[in-house]
Amino acid sequence: MDALDPVLPNILYLILVIGLWLAALAAVTPGTGVLELTALTALGIAAAGTLVLPFNLWAMIPLAGGAVFFLLSLWRREEAVWLALAAAALSVGSAYLYRGESGPAVHPLLAGVASLSTVGFFWIAVRRSLGAHRVRRAHDPQAVIGQVGETRTPLDPIGSIYVAGEMWTARSLQPVAVGSRVRVENRDGLILDVVPWNGSESVPVREEKA
Repeated sequence: MDALDPVLPNILYLILVIGLWLAALAAVTPGTGVLELTALTALGIAAAGTLVLPFNLWAMIPLAGGAVFFLLSLWRREEAVWLALAAAALSVGSAYLYRGESGPAVHPLLAGVASLSTVGFFWIAVRRSLGAHRVRRAHDPQAVIGQVGETRTPLDPIGSIYVAGEMWTARSLQPVAVGSRVRVENRDGLILDVVPWNGSESVPVREEKA
């Protein structure tokens, strides 16, 4: 067990970083739920690590701040600034989460490489995906409102739906099962507000391509 003591925090740290990457990617490229599930699993394992290893409670502050900055990048046009802040805050919080005897338990070299990789990942992969998502809808961003689509993951309250020929992140005030029909009531940045639809009302339905 003693031989694993220096190794375990580094392994958990890498799992946490991968979970953050996948969560960010899933937010800008909603799909079948595989990314979301994998990200949730990785973040769950990293969180469980705080039960067996000493951790810095204050590290939750930059982690929470990074999540807030990332959410702002989804709704604000200055996404480059918010993504940079998100990457920096998440890197600091994750590197200092696990506590060693005289400082962070994560090896400094590993933390440095992973932090630079996180900044690069957010700047290249996440930023490009976010930009492409916005460009595809620049011609008529409100056209999806009123359309009827189908849930591809459970909405409780957030999940993925297929509507107007594309995958979207959606949220509902009430739980909606997979394969249910929903109607888009509002569009908030890259997130659609939807309600269950039983076909009793006349609403426009756009042709969906598989």
